[in-house]
Amino acid sequence: MSFLRSIATVGLAVTAFSSFAAPKELVVYSSRQDHLIQPVFDLYTEKTGTKIQFITDKEAPLMARLQAEGKNTPADLLITVDAGNLWQAEQQDLFRAFDSDVIEDNIPSQYRSQNDKWTGLSLRARTIVYSSDRVDPSELSTYEALADEKWKGRLCLRTSKKVYNQSLTATMIESLGEEKTAEVIKGWVANLAAPVFSDDTALLAAIHEGQCDVGIVNTYYYGRLHADNPHLAVKLFWPNQDGRGVHVNISGAGITKHAPNPKEAQKFLEWLTTPEAQRIFADVNQEFPANETVKPSEEVQAWGDFKRDTVNVEVAGRRQPEAIMLMDRLGWN
Repeated sequence: MSFLRSIATVGLAVTAFSSFAAPKELVVYSSRQDHLIQPVFDLYTEKTGTKIQFITDKEAPLMARLQAEGKNTPADLLITVDAGNLWQAEQQDLFRAFDSDVIEDNIPSQYRSQNDKWTGLSLRARTIVYSSDRVDPSELSTYEALADEKWKGRLCLRTSKKVYNQSLTATMIESLGEEKTAEVIKGWVANLAAPVFSDDTALLAAIHEGQCDVGIVNTYYYGRLHADNPHLAVKLFWPNQDGRGVHVNISGAGITKHAPNPKEAQKFLEWLTTPEAQRIFADVNQEFPANETVKPSEEVQAWGDFKRDTVNVEVAGRRQPEAIMLMDRLGWN
């Protein structure tokens, strides 16, 4: 019996050692572009030995894939942009809750799910941009003021079909009410200088080239374009500084409901909120770190400080259906 016990003990020891020595692997579904997340994955693998396999696609197909796969999914985490998308994934029961003091300490509550189903990883401000050749910044004040007749034929907007504008509108409904928000959007549509653009980069180029004078974009698009063209005749303006502040949204992630490796997934998610990983998010894509102990890149710091809207980003998802119906009804295509 003792011999058999010895054999069993050795067997268990070998198994335990093999399990410990074998490199772990995580699977991530991500709607972020490869070049924005690959450096983060590579550094984590270098530090821990855990390999990261990832699949990139648009957020809707990835969420549909998770639903279809159910308990058979290989995905441990979903990374995507905009709180509206994260909220939708939570409503579709695609995430499992986590209990993490690390994440709570690193990320402010307004950038996390109230049910601990997802957390923000980086921030982006959706703010006003203007022509430095044709607009005096003293003419600018709030998002709402872009509905004034003085901007008729001078405003450019991105399509309402993009979640970034849906989230901006959703938070406006939360802060201003539906009636006031409708007045603003009606004024914006009336002031358009051109049909809506498919992306923020084209909108910025239109201002630079004189097609319009003002617009609303995510700051990192400006950061990218300005880095490529320092002579870009477009500048940022922080609106609503005497009121609710600038609309801020997130990129973020959650652990999938049926994650094959939930404990390792939580370790990775926690690491993504640490200064080491946050530094990469800040430098690679000119975003604001969600961890407030980490400074933005030099490019972003040069834009100056501003007051942020403190509304919980979950509002972007919760009021998304109202926002979409309102935008559609008022002709924001």
